[in-house]
Amino acid sequence: MNINNPFKILSPNERWAPTQSQMDAFQNAYEKLLPPLVYKIRLAVAKWRDENYAGASDTTKSLLNFWFNQEHLIGQTKFSFFFSQREAIESIVYLYEIANAKDKYELMKFDLSGRISTGMFDENWTRYVVKMATGAGKTKVMGLTLVWSYFHKLYEADSTLSKDFLVIAPNIIVLNRLRKDFDGHKMFFDEPFIPDNGFDNKDWKNDFQLTLHIQDDLKPITESGNIFLTNIHRVFFNEEPEQSFETTFLGVKPKPDADTSKGLDLGKILRSDKIKNLVVLNDEAHHIHDSSLAWFKSIEDINNKIKLKTGNGISLQADYTATPRHNNGAIFVQTICDYPLVEAIKHNVVKSPVLPDETSRQKIQEKDSNDFVERYRDYIHLGYLEWEQQYEELKNHKTPILFIMTMNTKEADQAAAFLEANYPKMKNSVLTIHTNSSGEIASDKKNLTKKDKEELDKLRKAADDIDKDYSPYKAVVSVLMLREGWDVRNVSTIVGLRPYGADSKILPEQTIGRGLRKMFSLDTPEKLVIVGTPKFLEFVEELKTEGVEFQYSPMGKGTKGKSPVIVEVDKENHDKDLDKLDIPIPQMSPRIYREFKNLEFIDVSRLKNEKVPLKKFSSDELQEIVFNDIEGNLSHKTVFKDTVPDYRNVIGFFTSSILKDSRLVSGFNILYPKVESFIKYQLFTNEVELSNPQTLRNLSEVKPKEVLRTTFKKAIDELTVTDKGTAEVKNYISLKLTKPKVAENQPFLVPKKSVFNKIIGDNPFELEVASFLESRFSDVIAYAKNTMGEGGINFKIEYQAQDGNIREYFPDFFVKTGTSTFYILETKGREDLDDWLKIKRLTTWCKDINNAQSEYTYNPVYVKQEKWDEVKNNLKSFQDLVSIFFIKDFRKKLSKEDAIQLIKKGADVSNFGDPVEWQKKDRAERKINGL
Repeated sequence: MNINNPFKILSPNERWAPTQSQMDAFQNAYEKLLPPLVYKIRLAVAKWRDENYAGASDTTKSLLNFWFNQEHLIGQTKFSFFFSQREAIESIVYLYEIANAKDKYELMKFDLSGRISTGMFDENWTRYVVKMATGAGKTKVMGLTLVWSYFHKLYEADSTLSKDFLVIAPNIIVLNRLRKDFDGHKMFFDEPFIPDNGFDNKDWKNDFQLTLHIQDDLKPITESGNIFLTNIHRVFFNEEPEQSFETTFLGVKPKPDADTSKGLDLGKILRSDKIKNLVVLNDEAHHIHDSSLAWFKSIEDINNKIKLKTGNGISLQADYTATPRHNNGAIFVQTICDYPLVEAIKHNVVKSPVLPDETSRQKIQEKDSNDFVERYRDYIHLGYLEWEQQYEELKNHKTPILFIMTMNTKEADQAAAFLEANYPKMKNSVLTIHTNSSGEIASDKKNLTKKDKEELDKLRKAADDIDKDYSPYKAVVSVLMLREGWDVRNVSTIVGLRPYGADSKILPEQTIGRGLRKMFSLDTPEKLVIVGTPKFLEFVEELKTEGVEFQYSPMGKGTKGKSPVIVEVDKENHDKDLDKLDIPIPQMSPRIYREFKNLEFIDVSRLKNEKVPLKKFSSDELQEIVFNDIEGNLSHKTVFKDTVPDYRNVIGFFTSSILKDSRLVSGFNILYPKVESFIKYQLFTNEVELSNPQTLRNLSEVKPKEVLRTTFKKAIDELTVTDKGTAEVKNYISLKLTKPKVAENQPFLVPKKSVFNKIIGDNPFELEVASFLESRFSDVIAYAKNTMGEGGINFKIEYQAQDGNIREYFPDFFVKTGTSTFYILETKGREDLDDWLKIKRLTTWCKDINNAQSEYTYNPVYVKQEKWDEVKNNLKSFQDLVSIFFIKDFRKKLSKEDAIQLIKKGADVSNFGDPVEWQKKDRAERKINGL
C-alpha cells in the first residue's frame, strides 16, 4: 500500500485484506470482515478503467474523464478526488450501465465468498451500498452520483436514471451538515463536479437546473429536476410527536411500526404524476439494516407507488455509510465498494488513533466508589493532561477539543462540573449537550416549553460551531453525539467512560468516529488520543481485526505530545531580538524558463525519428477510432459512418497534448503547422494524406503516438528551455513575516538563534546540523530551516532536471554570520543524479544575487553526510565547516563516469520512472538500491 497517497490508483491486489489471525478472531466469518461482492467488482472496474471506460455512454465518458483525467483548480489550489471516491462512483456506474447489475441475481455474479443467497437481498429494486471510512468524503461520492444520474437522464435518450432525487438523512444533525453542501448547489459549483459549458460540446453548467426542497419547505416541482432533502421521518408519517430533548436535538427517530400509508406532503408529491422516476440517496445508511424498519418500508412504499404509475420503480438507491453492518456484525451484502478505516489512516486521510501503552495503563485505575467522578477521576485527568499538551501547542491556530463519553446525562453533568471546577483552562468552556440552561435533565421532561426549545437550538448551534475560531468551548461531554452527523474536525482527545457490550448496537468505528476528521491539510499527519476504561479500550481495539494498527504511546505528565508541531515566528519570546535574527531571502526573477516563441525554430525536416510503418485497416476496423492522449488516457472516440472527421481537429488534439506534456501554456499556433507537417511527411515510412481514414486510424495506435511525443518533447526541450544568463532581484522576503507551518509530530530543536520557535528536520542528519548551528558554532548569528507546503518559507529555485523538465529545488538552511553575510546550506545523505544539477543551480543563483546587488553576500554550502561524519568532531566553528564544504567550482558537467560512480554508490534514481529492462537486470545483479 502506498502510504500517504490517497490519489494513487490501487490495483485490487494492493488493497487491505485480513490476515489469517484476523479471520481466526472472527471464527472465519468472512462476511464480517470483507463485503462478499467487492473484490470481483474491483477487478471488473479496474479492467474497465484500463480500457478507457469502453461501452459507456458519451455522457458517462465525458463526466468520468472530466472528474479524473483533467487538472482542477479551486482558486489557486490544485484539487483531485481521492482514489476511493473515484472507485466508488466508477463502481456504481459500471454496475448500472455496463454490467447491467440492477437486481440481486446480477449482483450475485460478483460473489466471491459463496456465502450469500437471494434471500439476503430484501429489496426488489436496484440498491448499491458504498462503504467508506468516516472522514473519507462520502458526501462527495453522493454528489458525483447525483450529477451522473442527472446528466445521464438529460442527455441520454434511453436513460433509466432520474433528474429527481430523494436525499435522506437520519436526523437533524446530518441534515444540517448536508444543507451546508446542498444549499445554493454550493458543493456542485465550488468544486469540480460539473464541467464547464462547451466541454465535449455540451452546456453542462447552464443545463444543471435543480430545485432544492428542504423538509416540508416545498417549492413548485420543476420538470428540469428536483432534490428533496429531508429527514427519514418526514417521508413516512405526518403526525407530530411530543417533543423531548432528544427529538428536538437529533430529530425524530422512525417508529418501527410507523404507518407508511398516511404520508406527508412530501409523500404526496412522491406519489404525484409529476414524479415519474426517482433516485434515492441515503446518508449514514447503516440505519437501514432490517427490512422490518420503517426506513426500509418507507422506501419500499415509494418504490411500489412509482411502479404502479409508470411500470418501473425506483431507478436507483445508493446508500453511503462507514459501517454498513447488521446487528450480528455482518456487512450488508449490497456493499459494492469498500474504503476501510485501515486504508484511510495509512493514506493520512483521517487522524491516526493513539492509545496509552501498557505502562501508562497500569498507572491509572477505576476506584471503588459510588461517586461517578471519584470512580473515573484517573481517566478524566489523563484525558485532560493529553488535551492540555495539544492545546498548548495548537492554541494560537486551532482549539483542540476534549470529548468525554458518559453512560447517561447525569454522569455528563458531573463530568462537566468536575472539568470546570478543577481545571482553570476549562472554566466556562465545557459544552454539555444533555441539559438545558436551568441544569435539569432535559431528556426526563415529557414536554418542552418554547424556552426549552430555544435553549436546545442554542446548544445545537454551539455544537455545530465548535470548530469555529469564535467558539468558547474546549470540551464536550455527551452521550447523544456519538454515532453520526456531528462532523467536527477539532476533537483531538476522546475519553470513553462507557463499558460497551455486544448488545450496544454501537460499533468501534462509530465510537471514535467523531474524532477522526482532520484539523489540518492532507500532508500533516495527526493523532487522535483515545483514553478510557479497560472495557472501553478493549472495545475500541476490536478495530484491530479490521486491520487498524494502533499506535501505543506513553501518556500522562512529562510525556511527549501527540499533536502536530507548529513552526511559527517566536513573537512571544521577549528574549529574542527578531530584527537581529531576521534573514532577508531574495526573490529572483527566473533565470531558467521556457520560451514558447522558440518553437518557431523547430525544423521538422531535420528531426531524427523512427519511421512508423503504415498499417492497413479493414472497413470494419475503420468504423471506430479511439483517441488516447499522449499519456495513454482516453480522450474521445470517433465512429465513422457516412462522413470523415476533420483531420484538423485530430492534429489540434495532439498539438495541445504535446504543449501540455512540455508544460507550455501557449504556442499552439506556432506548433500546430509543425505537427501537421511532421505527421504528413516524417512520422510514417511513406508520405500520407491527412484526411484519409487510414491515416486517422493509424494515429490511434500506440507506436505513432509515442514517436510523435518523444520526438517533439526532445526538440522542444532543446529549444525552449532557456537560461537567459542573468536574473534580477524582485524583492526580499523577511522571515519575520512567515506564516505558521503545521508539520507532522516529530523531533525538533528549540532555538535561541532563530526567529522561529522550533527547528524541524526532514531527517536526523538535518537536526544534527541544526544543533551545531545552534550550540557549537559561536560565529553563527542566526539560522532557519526552509519549510515547505501550506505556511512556511517556501523558498525555491528553478532548475532543469535530468529529464529536461524545469523543476523546483528547495534548499535546506539559511545561515547568517554577519550583518550582510549569508549562506544557503544544503545537506545531503544519499545523492541522486538530480542533486548535481540542483547544486550547480544553487551556485549560479548565489552568483546572480551577488552580481545583482551589493548590500548582501550569499554563499553556497553543500554538506554531504558521508564527509560530515568524518569531520564533525573536529569542527569548532561555522567557518571550519565552510572551509570544507564551500562549493568552489561547479562549472564542469557531470561526466558519464561520475554518473556511473554515483549509481555504484547506491544513487537514488527512483524519481526517473521505470528503468528499462537491462537496467533492472544490471542493478538487481549488483544489488543496487533505488529501483
